[in-house]
Amino acid sequence: MTPKTEATIYLADQRGCTQVDWYRSYHTFNYGTYFREHRRPFRNLQVLNDNTLKEGSNLKQHVKENSIILILPIVGSVRYKNKSGIDSLIEVGQAHFFFASKDSEFEFSNLYENELINFLHIELSTHLQLSDDTVQKFEFDLDGNRNQLIPLHPNKEDNQHQNTLAWIGKFKGRQEGTHSLKNASTGVFIFVIEGAFEVQNRLLHARDGLALSNIDAIEFEALSNDAILLVIE
Repeated sequence: MTPKTEATIYLADQRGCTQVDWYRSYHTFNYGTYFREHRRPFRNLQVLNDNTLKEGSNLKQHVKENSIILILPIVGSVRYKNKSGIDSLIEVGQAHFFFASKDSEFEFSNLYENELINFLHIELSTHLQLSDDTVQKFEFDLDGNRNQLIPLHPNKEDNQHQNTLAWIGKFKGRQEGTHSLKNASTGVFIFVIEGAFEVQNRLLHARDGLALSNIDAIEFEALSNDAILLVIE
């Protein structure tokens, strides 16, 4: 008997928030001093932070366990730097994957003089043992590949997407789509970056998230123009 699909919605206006005059972060899951019983991590997806950083500011972060870190700029460029010598400027239209070992630290920076930046900071715990200077970059064109999910390749040689962790796409209103999971047992997390979607008959607005378990494929429909969806397995 096939297990029943389990679903949990993470509404944007119920996220945790850390804020000072130069930095604001919305936490989809428990993070830092923010804790709610119903906001525990989803499987190995430990962190999904929606960060805004003021011009000229630096933000240090600490990793609790071996993790693959995905940085996805939404507005402006963000600098990522760690103590192993990685110093990378990540721009809109790029996804950078980093490995961070347990108890290591890294830093985000906004190099602009008069502009805020906004970016997603995502961490997935991993059993892999890699070096902290491991970085993989992927560029994507949302406008040139509308109405489809683009695989963000940690490994460009992975033509079958077996090691792909995330997909992103921009859709016009009423455009429908599907996504088949590599492994139904791993679960999938959907995050709306912009606009509104209906995913598996559930309405999601900007910065809402949806965790699904025991499912082979997802079906979705964009409910607004230029709606952007992120899918994480």
